Amino acid sequence: MSETFKSSVFKHLGSITVAVGVVITSLVLGNSWVKSKRNFENKKSIEVTGKAEKDFISDLVVWSGEYHRLSTDFKEAYRALKNDQARTKAFLLAKGVKESEITFSSTDVRKETESIYDVEGHFRGERFIGYRAVQSVTIKSKEVDKVESISREITDLLEQGIAFTSNSPSYYYTKLAELKIDLLKAAATDARKRCETILDEAGSGKGRLTKSSMGVFQITGQYSDEEYSYGGTLNTRSKEKTASITVNLEYDID
Repeated sequence: MSETFKSSVFKHLGSITVAVGVVITSLVLGNSWVKSKRNFENKKSIEVTGKAEKDFISDLVVWSGEYHRLSTDFKEAYRALKNDQARTKAFLLAKGVKESEITFSSTDVRKETESIYDVEGHFRGERFIGYRAVQSVTIKSKEVDKVESISREITDLLEQGIAFTSNSPSYYYTKLAELKIDLLKAAATDARKRCETILDEAGSGKGRLTKSSMGVFQITGQYSDEEYSYGGTLNTRSKEKTASITVNLEYDID
């Protein structure tokens, strides 16, 4: 048998093998499509989403501020800052803040310089201007209204010559876990009632629960225009908040 003849035979056998493979693949895919289609058509269930929300007022506030001193002498900068710490603490205690609610950070002393430029605006180097000592104070308290008021009265410290910068208070809720459980129950009840209403109107009956999942838990400020996010929103800027949650349920249909 010649080499040319062998080559021709193997070429045709290869073509036949490919053709048979295509047919088999088509049959398998076709059967899979029919099976999937039948499963989809035979599926008799309903999915509903329930929602619950509740307004609440924060019961914990965290407020912080920072003050600093600048001096060409390292020890003097540190000494002046410690004096400011003592006067800041006295101010807070006089306002009714408990000592256990006050936390001072460690002192940070930085060497500061300023850039030097010539008359033509070319950079010529750095000039030492002093040591800046910086410290922060944080108040964590359940007396929300009191601390909120104190955060607006830092002019008393400024008048004492303390270079104090106040941050905005952050508001939290210590019973968030209990609130979340209550909202989950309410949202699940809402979803079940929605399902019953839909099926009653359609003249059908609800079967067993086949799937349930919790949606997004959100905490937004009351009367705010905050947008809900996929990962959940946690507002700490507002004292008055709204918590909301969704629950997804799937039932068989009788």
